[in-house]
Amino acid sequence: QVQLVESGGGLVQAGGSLRLSCAASGRTFSNYAMGWFRQAPGKEREFVSFINWSGSSTYYADSVKGRFTISRDNTKSTLYLQMNGLKPEDTAVYYCASGNPYYYPLPRQYDYWGQGTQVTVSS
Repeated sequence: QVQLVESGGGLVQAGGSLRLSCAASGRTFSNYAMGWFRQAPGKEREFVSFINWSGSSTYYADSVKGRFTISRDNTKSTLYLQMNGLKPEDTAVYYCASGNPYYYPLPRQYDYWGQGTQVTVSS
């Protein structure tokens, strides 16, 4: 009952910035917590960031802490990930997800997923 579409990915030089967006439709957006995950070729899906329904609580993986910022605009039913100081190791397909997770870093805790957007960071 929730559809998610990511956008904003692309090719960027190391040290650069990108802002990813995740547009939601369907059931009320603000009823769900949201997360960002990423997956590089040959690797498992990795937790990146979490935000609760109101935006009052956020969490980041250690690998992105201090560089990435998650936010949401419930009036626009949109989730964002501002990525600064990008590194080549950030290269991956980035996915947004929604649900009411008990343990938010675990992908299977989320009910709905977008198709992903590619982020490539050159050295």
